Amino acid sequence: MKSLLALCMLISSTLVWATDQPAAVPQANPPVTGKVLEVKQVTTYTYLLLKTQNGEIWSAVPKAEIKKGTTVTIDHITVMNNFESKTLNQSFPTILFGNLANSTDKVKGKNFMGTAYPVFDKKADTADVKVPKAKGANAMTVAEIIAQGAALKDKPVLLSGKVVKYNPGIMGKNWLHLRDGSGSAANNNNDILVTTQNPAKIGDIVTAKGIVHTDVNFGSGYAYSVLIEEATLQ
Repeated sequence: MKSLLALCMLISSTLVWATDQPAAVPQANPPVTGKVLEVKQVTTYTYLLLKTQNGEIWSAVPKAEIKKGTTVTIDHITVMNNFESKTLNQSFPTILFGNLANSTDKVKGKNFMGTAYPVFDKKADTADVKVPKAKGANAMTVAEIIAQGAALKDKPVLLSGKVVKYNPGIMGKNWLHLRDGSGSAANNNNDILVTTQNPAKIGDIVTAKGIVHTDVNFGSGYAYSVLIEEATLQ
């Protein structure tokens, strides 16, 4: 168990180090191989309790057909601490999110970042968008928030924009990209990621009130210099 804890600390410290480096390439977390002791299926994910050489640990991969007793390898790992699955009504002190690399059985699964995390797809709607600036305290445009990200870190903002990308129920959140017509694709300041508990759909015009976070790295090359989290939508 001590060696398992050391492994988790190593992976976690690697992830934290990456988030402190806005332009850094994410560090590769080591793959984890283990025998499946327990399987829990939900709509999007397959949760696996693995028996590894360092002890037992939970992991989550995109929906896959996996049987108990199968030996699997999880790669492209992102460590989540104190993660709560509302679908399972279960909390995990530490869980490994990643891709299913291989197994001793034929496993039908999908790529984690490409399917379970389509919110991280860097392609975005390029249609012309023009949304009036929100009115009220801390109201700003997308371009203003991105330009002033460092000064706005951990501070509240109010933003009106059009939902150009939306993916619900990932890591207990809904993920959407907002555009308001400010900024430009050439300057990479016309689109911002927002996480929220509120539902939405592509094409909605919403006003998001949330907290600015900076230099957030979700692993596998998906890093954001500025984003808005803990948002509520109007």
